[in-house]
Amino acid sequence: MSSIDAVAAARPVDHIEPRRIIAFLAMVFGMFMAILDIQIVSASLAEIQAGLSASSDEIPWVQTSYLIAEVIMIPLSGFLSRMLSTRVLFTVSAAGFTAASALAATATNIDQMIVYRAIQGFIGGGMIPSVFAAAFTIFPPSRRAIVSPMIGLVATLAPTIGPTVGGYISHAMSWHWLFLINVVPGIMVATAAWTLIDFDKPDMSLLKKFDWWGLAGMAAFLGSLEYVLEEGPNHDWLQEQSVLIFAIVMTVGAIVFFWRVFTAEEPIVDLRAFSNINFAFGSLFSFVMGIGLYGLTYLYPIYLGRIRGYDSMMIGEALFVSGLAMFLTAPVSGILSNKLDPRLMIATGFVGFAAGTWQMTHLTADWDFWELFVPQILRGASMMLCMVAINNIALGTLPPSRLKNASGLFNLTRNLGGAVGLALINTILIDRNAFHYARLSEHVQWGSEAAQDKLRNMTLNFESQGGLDAGSAALSKLSAIVHQQAALLSFMDVFYLLTMLFLSLAAFVMVIKRPPTAAGGGGGSGH
Repeated sequence: MSSIDAVAAARPVDHIEPRRIIAFLAMVFGMFMAILDIQIVSASLAEIQAGLSASSDEIPWVQTSYLIAEVIMIPLSGFLSRMLSTRVLFTVSAAGFTAASALAATATNIDQMIVYRAIQGFIGGGMIPSVFAAAFTIFPPSRRAIVSPMIGLVATLAPTIGPTVGGYISHAMSWHWLFLINVVPGIMVATAAWTLIDFDKPDMSLLKKFDWWGLAGMAAFLGSLEYVLEEGPNHDWLQEQSVLIFAIVMTVGAIVFFWRVFTAEEPIVDLRAFSNINFAFGSLFSFVMGIGLYGLTYLYPIYLGRIRGYDSMMIGEALFVSGLAMFLTAPVSGILSNKLDPRLMIATGFVGFAAGTWQMTHLTADWDFWELFVPQILRGASMMLCMVAINNIALGTLPPSRLKNASGLFNLTRNLGGAVGLALINTILIDRNAFHYARLSEHVQWGSEAAQDKLRNMTLNFESQGGLDAGSAALSKLSAIVHQQAALLSFMDVFYLLTMLFLSLAAFVMVIKRPPTAAGGGGGSGH
């Protein structure tokens, strides 16, 4: 009798209803749209700026407002999902995201655009953790090799191809279509979510215990943190009044938030998931991977734009390789996740990252598509190896009751890693650029014989071309060369530091315990 019971009990675990699979695919597509929209405008900010008659100080807020709003919603979504159910939260998120996208396309000034983008980011942020939680709730451990690479691919591919897609759309049509393109798929995702999702039931009793102070503290803490990290590098950090004010708000918000997390009956974010060692380490690796994902997505276009003079279309085409490498590595990493120790996969991924960034430390002003080819392949393939294994380590051993909150925290660490990484990268680029420019300028003084010779040759060259003022033209050209070399050296410094970071993480992976195998480790969350 016991063996028959065992078979009966095992069957529903391995069998998944087709409607659930379709519902999950719709959710994955919704997450893809939400993550893609962070980066889709990055290559087209100049077109949006011209269309809205915005200043160069105002236009970065098209991206910043989205990020600040999203980073508040991602950890909140765990509580909302338990209270409203995945079905309601995801449907409302998809529908709201679609409506905000349509509104963003109608914006006639920068203030409207910032408000619509904030709504888009906040509501869209609810879709991202829901997908991670659903993947580990409805699929048994035996199917994780298919599911984990899928959500890993979407979470990493969307930010990588965002600038490429955005560049193509705004070139082919207009910047309005960056937002209008979400409308039809968004309606389809919202409809599918409402019709097909049936993973859990709402628990409206949680509404009475909703921690408004905790929410206010979290919004002040995370929103201000994102602002300080975005604006700090460009304004000499606390020397700028607005950055100083937000830093104070962030500190007060953090105190309120952590006080409520440990004292509220039903805290807005449950930090107990960090008591699971695998989840804590998985979140740390996710944080560093955020630096690699968003930092490198930022560095390559900056190099190609500033040093090579590429436009958004050319940058998109040059960076397509990374996305292709991710796409091709996803199924391989899925197969390997069933056969290899996940610690080995993460270590291999971080070493691959380090190899790619190490190659970039030999950067010159002539590097083009083929010189960037191997570093980009290393980055794309390593990203997928890391992402799949980190997902499994962090979320694969948690009980279903903890999964929704933990999924929000896990996704938050990746976004915060990206925000911290971008702030550090920007700060290092600015500081090292000034340092290298000062050092190089010392060698290009009037007393330097080599500099005098170079200037003389360049002056003669301009004179032979019939220049109006050959001396001034030569001096201007020499100054531009010094600026360019200083910029290149600052890029090399950043890539060198990233190499050290990834290598240290690869070594650190081996300190953690091997997580239980899929069969034993995640059985509790299989149904």
